[in-house]
Formats: sequence, C-alpha cells, structure tokens
Amino acid sequence: MACLPFPSQEYVPVAEFYAEKSIFVTGGTGFMGKVLVEKLLRSCPKIKNIYLLMRPKRGQDVASRLSELTQSPLFETLRRERPQELTKIVPIVGDITEPELGISAADQTMLCQKVSIVFHSAATVKFDEKLKLSVTINMLGTQQLVQLCHRMLALEALVHVSTAYCNCEREAVEERVYAPPAHPEHVVTLVQTLPDDLVDRITPDLVGDRPNTYTFTKALAEDMLIKECGNLPVAIVRPSIVLSSVKEPVKGWVDNWNGPNGIIAAVGKGVFRSMLGTGNKVADLVPVDTVINLMIVCAWRTHLRRGEGVVVYNCCTGQQNPITWRRFVKTSFKYMRKHPFSGLVWYPGGDITNNRLKHRILMLLQHRAPAALFDILTAVTGNKPSMMRVQSKLEKASSCLEYFTTRQWAFSDDNVKALCTYLSPQDRTTFDFDVSKIDWDAYIESYVLGIRRFLFKESPETLPKSRAILWRLHIVHTLTKVATVFILWRFLFSRSNALRTLWHRIWDLLSRIARLLPIA
Repeated sequence: MACLPFPSQEYVPVAEFYAEKSIFVTGGTGFMGKVLVEKLLRSCPKIKNIYLLMRPKRGQDVASRLSELTQSPLFETLRRERPQELTKIVPIVGDITEPELGISAADQTMLCQKVSIVFHSAATVKFDEKLKLSVTINMLGTQQLVQLCHRMLALEALVHVSTAYCNCEREAVEERVYAPPAHPEHVVTLVQTLPDDLVDRITPDLVGDRPNTYTFTKALAEDMLIKECGNLPVAIVRPSIVLSSVKEPVKGWVDNWNGPNGIIAAVGKGVFRSMLGTGNKVADLVPVDTVINLMIVCAWRTHLRRGEGVVVYNCCTGQQNPITWRRFVKTSFKYMRKHPFSGLVWYPGGDITNNRLKHRILMLLQHRAPAALFDILTAVTGNKPSMMRVQSKLEKASSCLEYFTTRQWAFSDDNVKALCTYLSPQDRTTFDFDVSKIDWDAYIESYVLGIRRFLFKESPETLPKSRAILWRLHIVHTLTKVATVFILWRFLFSRSNALRTLWHRIWDLLSRIARLLPIA
C-alpha cells in the first residue's frame, strides 16, 4: 500500500486524540478485544480509562476474570515496563444477551457521562450457533449498544466490528452496507415468539444461501446499525479471517481454536491430513494486530469526519497481498516440520483437495480408520478411547470452513488505503495496518510457533526432543507408504492376469535393454 504524504496542517497524532479520554469496549475478553485493550494502553499512554463489559463466568466474578486477563502473555510487556497502565482497565458488570446489556442504572449513567469512544466487538463467532442466540448477541446486542451510545454526552466515535463475509453471497464486496438478506425486525420477532425447536427447523430457510447463522446475523446487524445510529459518528470495520499477531505485542500470539487454528493444530499433531478446498483460491487471512491498528485509527478518523455518514473499512489481504490456500497449507507443513509439536501421533502431512470423493476416501483411510484402531488399542489397555470423538470434532470444524476454502472473494479496500494517507509517518509505524508489507513465509512460521507456545503451552526447550521424534516418525511414515504400495501391488498382481502379462513384458523389455548396454 503506497501511502501519500499526510496533510500536516493542524495534525493531531492518534495517541493525542485518545489522551484523557475514556473508552468503552464490548467483547474485551475475546481474542480481538484483548489485543485492542493492550494496544490502546501501550501506544496511547494518556488514555484515562478503558471500561470493559464483562460478566461473571464459571464461578469467577469480573474482578477475578480481569486479573486472569491481565496475567496472560499478551500483557507481559505492559506488566514489565508500565504496570500502572493496567489499573486503567475498569470492569463493568453486564451481559450482551441481557436487556440494556445487563448494565446497572448507575453504571449506565457513569458511562454516558464519561465515555468518548466505543469499540463494539462482542459477537458469537461460532459458525453453527443456534439462530436465536446469534440474533440475541449479534443483532439485539448491537441494537442495545446503539441505544446506549445515543445517551452518551461526548461520544466521538463508535467502531462496530463486523465481518468481510457478511455479504458472502457476492463475489465482489465493496465498502458499503448492502440491503439485508431479510428484514431484521421480522427475524427478531420470529426468534422471540416461536418455540426454539421450530426456530431451529426454519433456520436453513431463513439463512438461505449463506453458509451459517454468523454471516447471516452480522449482515442484519449492519442494517440495524445504519437504521438506528442517526447522527452518531460510526465506522464499520470488516476483517476477513483473523489469525495470530504479525508482530505485536508478541509475534504469533493466538488464544483460541477457532477457524483454521484448530485444524492447523491437529495437522501439526499428525491426526488430520485431508481438507476440502480449492488450492488456487485466495485465502483472505489477516493478522489480529493489523485489524486492531485499523480499528484504533478508524475511531480517530471518524471523529474528524463527523457528519459525513457511516464509513465501511474492509480489512483484508486478498487485493494487496494475496496468498492461496495451497501455499498457506504447504508453508504451514514446512514450519510444522521445522518446529514440531510435542506429543506427535504421526508425521505431519496431507493436502488440500477440491475432489469430494477423494477427500471422503482420504478421510476414511487417514482419519477414521486410524482413529478407530487407536481407540480399540486404547480400550484394550484399559484406558478411555477418545480419538474417534476428536476426529468427529475436527471433521465438523473442517466442514464449517469448506464454504470459505472452496470460494474466493474480491474485497474492495479503497477506504482502508485512503485512511493511510491521513496518517503521519510516525502514526503509520505505530498503528501499522499496511497488509502489503506482510511476509507470508515469516508470518506463517510465527503462526505455527504461536500455536505451539500459546495453544499447546509447549516450551522451546522441548523442540530438540520433538525433532528427534519427528525424524523417527518420518522413517516409519516412509516405510509404511512403501509397505502399503508393495502389499497393494502384490494383491493386484496375484488377482490380475493382465497385470502379470504387463509386468512380464516390462521385465523382458528391461532385460533386452540391459543386454544392449556396454559392459564397463
């Protein structure tokens, strides 16, 4: 992305824009929300407070959850260099699924008096989520947040996080809000009045040609936002497939098994080897810190252009720096073999194929059959079988991705490129969202290392042992393939006269050629 010289007259640096201001964040305990909070505290040190919408969970109150959040590796730099910044995080007890977001009247009053900027990233990202819960979180949660924002006395920006795939029925997606696939009010009425089992039955008809309830409800949420925001200063950020951080605050940081993460992790362990997809299609992947930097700058820019309407930013890589699914898979294999995971079950390998029959055969031979054999041996030794259950979960996760690995979209990102032109050189560096600079090879290596470190909790000290195990598994894997080919050949040879005749002809031909060769 070539950025033009910024207009320097009366320029307000991004960090200065946030000085002495309070921020309200929904979804702050999620993957993107955590990175957003950390980046704001680290790069905008004059921020007053960051209010996080949080709910008690699994017996933990919000104070305990906040303490656990700030102890994660993501906040290590802040804990070491500027621990006082973490005291600016203030938990607000609430729940995105509750009326008025579950926020008390006193806290609502406080937020309306103090908050200047709102980041709305709370959403259910489960592709197979029940429609009723998806509507409640993604649509009604957005609606109620907008209602709260209308009461904020000094709101300067509301940044709503959507998804690039909310218009996935279109091959070319521009940076604008399209007509929704259904009337949001009708969908809300249906899920609120009909019995849950009936809602589940009619969900496929409501969702139509969209792959899941997530993309469906996110599209409806954008329409609701446009209709209800009035004169609020609003921006919509649409990331594509969000993966680990490219550089900050920790290279390769990832904390969830969503999307490709769980599949790549399973491939690295050697328990998953075939995925349905079109290898030459573009995999529109984007690092999480790239998205967060764009969101922070979007709020800055939204305040400056208040009154000019809602602006949409497609945060994607496919137009400026594309990578195909095949390259992503092959490069992942490369670094999973260079930095193998501990506890390998088999040598990492496999491929992505768009042949459904081939894929099903490979799943049977390489996934289910070995898993069933492993479970039988496990049961014989008196332990609890689990591999078939693991394979079922992996196959379900893989099927959820098939819609995206077999198609390709052209996401326009003109607004994102234009936004860069308004930044100073310093801000372009501090809040870097230039996807054209991503080195995919280096990024995928850090991604694999991130899965190893942050998901599997494996220390770098275990690498030598893992490499030794990988080498032994490579030998066993190679011998197994040779033995399989030999056994298959012998089986076919013993049952086919035509094959035996062909083999004898080839052998005779080779013998004649050998007799004609000069003797040294």
